[in-house]
Amino acid sequence: MKIDVIQNKIYSIRGQKVMIDFDLAELYEIETRALKQAVKRNITRFPDDFMFQLNNEEINNLVSQSVIPSKSKLGGAFPYAFTEQGVAMLSSILNSEKAILVNISIIRAFVMIRHYAISHKDVKEHLLKLENKYDKQFIDVYEVLDYLLKKDEVETIQKKRNKIGF
Repeated sequence: MKIDVIQNKIYSIRGQKVMIDFDLAELYEIETRALKQAVKRNITRFPDDFMFQLNNEEINNLVSQSVIPSKSKLGGAFPYAFTEQGVAMLSSILNSEKAILVNISIIRAFVMIRHYAISHKDVKEHLLKLENKYDKQFIDVYEVLDYLLKKDEVETIQKKRNKIGF
């Protein structure tokens, strides 16, 4: 299973990286209905931090992002979103060879995303440090330029004045 295909099916919902039940069913090559039935039969394995049901606003958001072509695709059902731990738990209830291989690929995709986020965070922090450092230096440059501009203005004004006395 190609990891980039899986990564395109990982969404950020409620501040968590999740996969939606219909995408998982497609990857496992089973019907969404069958996946949901297996989950409901083993619901105690799926606490809220492993799986949650999407609300209307989240579904509308997925439709607007073209993740779901329309709400009618769902058939009136609210999809489940599975976190990385929820996907791992699916492997214990979907015991086919295909499910095991797909789960390994999915876990690898989640790990790659996490590593990317960590390295991205490090780069961002480094850029902020550099930006702060150079912003302080540029403040000094701006103050000097401002002083020089004001100095020129003062000299220009003094030259325009009529001299009194000597």
